[in-house]
Amino acid sequence: MNRETEDLVISIGGSILLPEDEDIERLSSLAKILEKNRGKRNIYLVVGGGRIAREYINWGRELGADEATLDELGIETSRLNARLLILALEGDVYPVPAKNFNEAISAGNNHSIVTMGGTHPGHTTDAVAAMLAEKLGADRLINATSVDGVYTADPKKDGEAERLKQLTYEELIEIVSEGESGAGPNVVFDPLAARIIKRANIMTYIVDGRDLSTLKSAIQDEEFDGSKITR
Repeated sequence: MNRETEDLVISIGGSILLPEDEDIERLSSLAKILEKNRGKRNIYLVVGGGRIAREYINWGRELGADEATLDELGIETSRLNARLLILALEGDVYPVPAKNFNEAISAGNNHSIVTMGGTHPGHTTDAVAAMLAEKLGADRLINATSVDGVYTADPKKDGEAERLKQLTYEELIEIVSEGESGAGPNVVFDPLAARIIKRANIMTYIVDGRDLSTLKSAIQDEEFDGSKITR
């Protein structure tokens, strides 16, 4: 890692880029935050497929597609979302979504913002973001998702679920390992990604990316509303 500039990896859920109830102006606002926070840091954005990918995966499953093919549908959709984000960004951004880690790392040598979608069937965008952070030697990973942190249980199902402001890698692994597997799962953080950040000792923030002020604070490494995962 270049200590003069931080390498920051952000996993952005597709529902954060393209929420159902808001227009494209929200994407433009997100792009402005990213643009203002480069310079002291190189920002690597791994973009998810979100609602659109889940719809394609469900349709593909109804048509009898196998899990590998469903994963490929999700990957292609995530790359389309990354292209849309590139259109919203201005200035020193790599002009296409990187298709693999080597391309992303190479692009970061000449561009302050690099985007990716998915890479391989079976790997969620959270896992891709964690792998990229490990390969970069990044100190921080931000997961900008549609929930405001890690809870002791699913808050939609358990009224006594509590949000954890700070937890260890082991505690995160225990919580997320109870999630659903298969293409298109909608859990707070992928279990494989949780194991990767543990072995690489990557400090990870989980925030509600729909709250742009919270996301901005997390990017700037200020006090933020969400969960922090450390050793």
